[in-house]
Amino acid sequence: MNNLLYILLAGVLVYAALAGYVYVMQPRLIFYPDMPGRTLEATPAAVDLAFEDVSLATADGEQLHGWYVPNDAAHATLLFCHGNAGNISHRLDSIRLFHELGLNVLIFDYRGYGRSSGTASEQGTYRDADAAWEHLVGERGVPPQRIVLFGRSLGAAVASDLATRTQPGAVILESAFTSVPDMAARLYPWLPVRWLASYRYNNAAKIRNISSPVLVMHSRDDEIIPFAHGERLYALANEPKSMFELRGGHNDGFHVSRDAYRPVVGDFIRDSLSSE
Repeated sequence: MNNLLYILLAGVLVYAALAGYVYVMQPRLIFYPDMPGRTLEATPAAVDLAFEDVSLATADGEQLHGWYVPNDAAHATLLFCHGNAGNISHRLDSIRLFHELGLNVLIFDYRGYGRSSGTASEQGTYRDADAAWEHLVGERGVPPQRIVLFGRSLGAAVASDLATRTQPGAVILESAFTSVPDMAARLYPWLPVRWLASYRYNNAAKIRNISSPVLVMHSRDDEIIPFAHGERLYALANEPKSMFELRGGHNDGFHVSRDAYRPVVGDFIRDSLSSE
């Protein structure tokens, strides 16, 4: 009997230790600024694009690094919120694609990423997006209705939060999850992660409060965030809304789907902004 009690107690302690580990390690399970590294590997010049280094001051005193990539024929400006790994130098293909669609592009690194100061956090990423928005609207004088918010993966949660507090011309959410607790419940079904999660990034709740046109893009082959998350977000979004099914994996869907991706994104932006 004593042996059974010891086994049960050991099991409870191991379970509690695992739960505690997941709780404490949440930031490291969500943010990957050092993968593949914080060093900028290249600049837009590597893909033949002129650019400006941009310094963004956040409301709580961080200094963010970003690039502004102008387009002389631009009809709108895209504010790019990237995913949870790497830095802005790993998004050159996307920057070039959006530039080819006739857009200025502002892309920035969250606090703790690339050359930006600080340490990443949920509220911190929201403040970082605020700083990028203020740079466009306040310093460059871009009308809000000529700004397209774009977020990929974790960046979709940053973009959707910003879209609930501003009035952009359009919002594009690519490879987005419904919420961090939903993702955690899928990854750790044997732990009470919904109770443990201190990070929310609740796209499902916030997308209901976005009044701008929304385009949801997701792949059925996404090996990280299930296609059902994209379907759910599309169902919750307000009209006008569109959904485009990507091909390829989580990190290369935009590239694998490039031939269809370009006209879909271009048409969505044109149609959304023409109604302004």
